[in-house]
Amino acid sequence: MSKIVDKKVALLTGGASGIGRATAIAFAKRGAAVVIADADAKNGEAVAVDLRERFGAHALFIHVNVTDPASVQNMVQTTVNQFGGLDYAFNNAGVPDGSTSLRVSTQGNWDRVMSVNLEGVWHCMKAELDHMLAAEKGAIVNNASRSGLVGVPGDAIYGAAKHGVIGLTKAAAVEFASKGIRVNAVCPGLVDTALTRAKFGDDLIPRSRLANPLGRMAQAEEIAEAVVWLCSDAASFVVGVALPVDGGATAR
Repeated sequence: MSKIVDKKVALLTGGASGIGRATAIAFAKRGAAVVIADADAKNGEAVAVDLRERFGAHALFIHVNVTDPASVQNMVQTTVNQFGGLDYAFNNAGVPDGSTSLRVSTQGNWDRVMSVNLEGVWHCMKAELDHMLAAEKGAIVNNASRSGLVGVPGDAIYGAAKHGVIGLTKAAAVEFASKGIRVNAVCPGLVDTALTRAKFGDDLIPRSRLANPLGRMAQAEEIAEAVVWLCSDAASFVVGVALPVDGGATAR
């Protein structure tokens, strides 16, 4: 496997499970030092141990609350102190929309989804950019969603947050490209993760057959490969993109 990110430092929020965990593994396989940041200390530390044992990776877990600017600043500063820099960031932490319709959504649901999925990305980008601007290099990938590109029934609050993530991504991309920093977003469709299975239950498999022209869910590893590519020099001329990784769902 080509080590296209060898000796780089990658920071991932939401790295304890799902897409974040798969991306941490993908970076470690390619020789990067990996920081797994998550509110889930037990599983986050387990991922770091796994990367050290299986790949001999330099891997560190940091507990973070992405809704707390001080916690986010500590995450980035600890990363830089531990590994001497920060090359790549994947802002992936997120929570699902607990409502089934805009009409029955609540203020509490709105506040939770927006504080983690949108405001959390904002906090992370600010802290990451502070370091990357000083270093005059870096790449950031934000996890948006197919729901950030199109309207999805029953997903209004989540979709609003993810549309916001794409807006942040594009604005930052054009502001900081000349400073040596590339900012992009990845937009997954239906992905086979524990979170997805919990949300859709027995409806998941029939839903997945209709979700896209490929007629299946993505595996978390397929999203991870897109993230690693967007961070790497292989994507050196890719700036401000909201990349669908959705089996053709948004092409229909």
